[in-house]
Amino acid sequence: MESMKSEPTKKQSYYPVLAAIAIQLTLGIAYIWSVFQTGIANRLFGGDNAAAGLTFSLLLATLTIGSVIGGKLAARYTTRIAVFIGGIILSAGFLLASFVTADFSWMLWVSYGVMGGVGMGFTYSTTIACAQKWFPHKKGFVTGIIVAALGMGGVVFTPIIESLIASFGGPGVGEAKTFMVLAAIFLVVCTVGCLFLKNPPEGYRTVSVSAGAAAANEKKDYSASEMLKSPKFYLIVLTYMLACMGGLMMIGFAKPIAVAKDLAETATIGVLAVSMFNSLGRLIWGMISDRLGRINTIFILLLGSACMSLFVNAVNGYWIYVLIAAIGFFYGGLMSTFPSLTADIFGAKYMATNYGFVLLGFGVGAILSSQIAGHYKNVAEQDISLMFPAFIIASCCAAAGIVMMFALKKIKK
Repeated sequence: MESMKSEPTKKQSYYPVLAAIAIQLTLGIAYIWSVFQTGIANRLFGGDNAAAGLTFSLLLATLTIGSVIGGKLAARYTTRIAVFIGGIILSAGFLLASFVTADFSWMLWVSYGVMGGVGMGFTYSTTIACAQKWFPHKKGFVTGIIVAALGMGGVVFTPIIESLIASFGGPGVGEAKTFMVLAAIFLVVCTVGCLFLKNPPEGYRTVSVSAGAAAANEKKDYSASEMLKSPKFYLIVLTYMLACMGGLMMIGFAKPIAVAKDLAETATIGVLAVSMFNSLGRLIWGMISDRLGRINTIFILLLGSACMSLFVNAVNGYWIYVLIAAIGFFYGGLMSTFPSLTADIFGAKYMATNYGFVLLGFGVGAILSSQIAGHYKNVAEQDISLMFPAFIIASCCAAAGIVMMFALKKIKK
């Protein structure tokens, strides 16, 4: 009798996951800032790469604000309402960005940056949390699939956006109307997608849950206030801040770096490489973390990030695309493993809100990485090798993250 009751619910579990994938795929548009970087820097910020890059950093930094608010809305009302509101904010931000002029360039930080980040946050962690609840025994795998869709958004939409910018007047001109098109896409996908999002019934277990997974589900669910009192939270946040820098630097500057290495005609490959392998890393490392454990997986990812960042200066020719792909691959793994780590340690019930707070580390890392990379890119205007100190800093940060994970592992024991 119990089996008959659970089977229809199990079939229904795929609809929220598919909706989450579609929504995350469109959210990936915000991740390909590298396509806009040069044109926006020249048109709105007088060629200042750091000022232009701050737009993307603010979007990532304000993710945590949107995730916390969206998580609370989802807990109090429904995931559907949180995602619907997030889609409206995100769409409005991109629409407003299309009207920004050089005289009011700071409005791009408010529209694309803050409004885009808050709207994205409303939808980002809530869709992940919703899907995890339907598949508690495969958190890493399901999280990997969903956030891989976000990374794949860069692969799907990069050529589309390049084509739109070209058709609307080229770099420095076509970005404005492109933002309008993207605003419409966000609004439609989030509005339709949210209709299929709902949490499973209380006490839900899929029929294939193992005894170990069932035991894991019985762990304490930390509220946000309880989590904030735990030293484990601060170790995770600090590690996240340190871990993401190399990947974010490459995501934001993949195309300018390729251009500076005399690959202007194929520089878009850099954007596609970091997007594709970012997506692939999210999926593969999500599955690996189900087997190796989250902390052990993060050890490997941090070590890989630290090593790869040291080769940016040494690699030339088409090999730079291989390196860009490798950095994106490790970065993607971090983005799929930290949500699962948060759910493992602090429980699934308040995961959307809790992960919003964990994203604070990611947000701070985003701002620091863009300012560091932007500064050295300005210095390296005539010689790209002068940007290398930015990636040395990223490598050292990843190494420091390994120390943080050792401390977390000791506390867990």
